[in-house]
Amino acid sequence: DNFFRSAMLYIIGLGLGDEKDITVRGLEAVKKCSKIYLEAYTSILGVPKARLEEFYGKPILEADRDKVEQEADEILEAAKTEDVAFLVVGDPFGATTHTDLVLRARNAGIPVEVIHNASIMNAIGCVGLQLYSFGHTVSIPFWTDTWQPDSFYDRIKQNKGLGLHTLCLLDIKVKEQSMENLLRGRKIYEPPRFMTVNQCIHQLRESEKTRGLKVLPDDALCIGAARVGQPTQFIATGTLEELADVDFGGPLHSFVVCGEMQPLEMEYFEHYRVKAASK
Repeated sequence: DNFFRSAMLYIIGLGLGDEKDITVRGLEAVKKCSKIYLEAYTSILGVPKARLEEFYGKPILEADRDKVEQEADEILEAAKTEDVAFLVVGDPFGATTHTDLVLRARNAGIPVEVIHNASIMNAIGCVGLQLYSFGHTVSIPFWTDTWQPDSFYDRIKQNKGLGLHTLCLLDIKVKEQSMENLLRGRKIYEPPRFMTVNQCIHQLRESEKTRGLKVLPDDALCIGAARVGQPTQFIATGTLEELADVDFGGPLHSFVVCGEMQPLEMEYFEHYRVKAASK
């Protein structure tokens, strides 16, 4: 009866660790697909693409921001006649681009199956804070000499006013072009950059200097987390000032500005306090 089954676009979450974090259902879907794309710009996996190819036994096409946002038609065209997998680090709905892809597929009459996995949005519970006590999530973009947006400050202020924690997602620059190369139309890309907890803290402290509303004083309690969901996961807690010089190691880093903490949350916080930070 498979003869009459229409082709399918599978959007599959890979989780946060390595090639083995895919779910059983996700792996079964990948095995059925003749084309496999890996979304490679909203997050990174802790292992190279070759490890995925070896584990899945299939070649994988890397889909960068250009391909997904401008050439989605190619992915959708293929999904009209064959099973296609679109692999996403974390969970498929961690980034708005993927919602757009699902809508475009549905509008084109292509059946879509989404297979979920862990994302930083729920795995951040590893720092010991209750997930339902988080408010708005904020993005912390890399500042430049001429561009220093700080709308995150208002969101953190809002969350703190309600006693809620704030998850800060730190900027990732993959396949970005310098202004000069962009203007000259040269497809030359800058090396990838991943914001560190330290860079994040620097920008938070700078925005406090500018705004001066005591939302982010040096003694604000915060948590830095690196490589969540990977064997080398590292968590350290402390004040903004205490965490400013902690070495969190390789990417990806996340940051939390704490709201009001319950006794159990506080106990967890003390366990990871900078002076006793442990892996």
